[in-house]
Amino acid sequence: MHECHEDEGLGTAHVFATLTAPSFGPVHSRRTRGGRLLPCRPRRDANARRCPHGRDISCPLRHPEDDPWLGRPLCADCYDYPAAVLFNAYAPELWRRFTIYLARQLAARLGIIQKRLCSEVRARFVKVAEYQARGIVHFHAVIRLDAPGEHYQPPPGHYTTGLLCEAIEHAAASVSLDAGDGPHTRVLRFGAQTDTRPIRRAPEITATGHGLSVQAVANYIAKYATKTLNAPGVPHRPIRDTLRINRLPCSPHYRQMIRTAWDLGCPRALGDPRFRRWAHMLGYSGHYLTKSRRYSVTFGQLRAARTQHRRAQRAPDGERDPWGRQLDERVVLVLANWSYTGTGYRTNGDEQLALAAAARAREYDRWADHAA
Repeated sequence: MHECHEDEGLGTAHVFATLTAPSFGPVHSRRTRGGRLLPCRPRRDANARRCPHGRDISCPLRHPEDDPWLGRPLCADCYDYPAAVLFNAYAPELWRRFTIYLARQLAARLGIIQKRLCSEVRARFVKVAEYQARGIVHFHAVIRLDAPGEHYQPPPGHYTTGLLCEAIEHAAASVSLDAGDGPHTRVLRFGAQTDTRPIRRAPEITATGHGLSVQAVANYIAKYATKTLNAPGVPHRPIRDTLRINRLPCSPHYRQMIRTAWDLGCPRALGDPRFRRWAHMLGYSGHYLTKSRRYSVTFGQLRAARTQHRRAQRAPDGERDPWGRQLDERVVLVLANWSYTGTGYRTNGDEQLALAAAARAREYDRWADHAA
């Protein structure tokens, strides 16, 4: 557990927390210690170097940051691909349960009931989702304790940063979720490497487990909010059929995750259409950034301010209609009249082409379902 100290200059408990996914099998990774790059997965014992499938799961290499092997499993047969896809799919639900458990942990540590806790403090957050090299999402969040209300006041003094750090770590360790069905049933949890770091006003950035400056956290959030899955060949749009999966120019690991998500959406498996809808995102269907409504300004306020700013740039003297009059949003302008001209096709040839195209589309859909 990390040692946390209260920052008197900040006025309330602020913590930068990272919640990771568990291991689904050994993968190539980049390890450092004291600024020195370590071997990936060294194994001295010859018996420990072989997995149940007879493959060598040791790796003495020191991977550079741009190594394409980072995140790939050492044995694809040992890697639990259904659990990895299920974790991505249910990660938003795990976070929702984490926020519930966080309030319970705060109340338990103070020895009070949750009703009293809600009358004294509210936990508010902003979080971003980031893809790891292995294709699994994890969350970075700024979690803050406020007094109830809309004025962003600090809570009573006994709600310290240290208390919040302990509650976050225990809540992340307590959350679980039963997902899937039949042979695909898995118990999903967050990983054991939960990191909590208090946010301070000090300008310096210290080592892991100690305080972070406000500017450093802002830089972290900006980086994670603009970072995507850096994997060449992973599609940016939903996948329509299995033929597209087989032709993807991405690594075999990502291709297998996409195929697993597609298979989980099959009626013979889980039958949930969202797995196929979000197969190109490796099963993750959540937003990249979410926040508590009272953490700061709402997205609706930001969009309205952006709209007003663009309007002022486009028309400094105010928008006008096509006749030069001051535009009033309450007035509906009719710019065209529509009339009914008929139903059907103009010629028999157009009708035959439309019917033939529809027949080919139905035949292709039947073939794709059979292939899946």
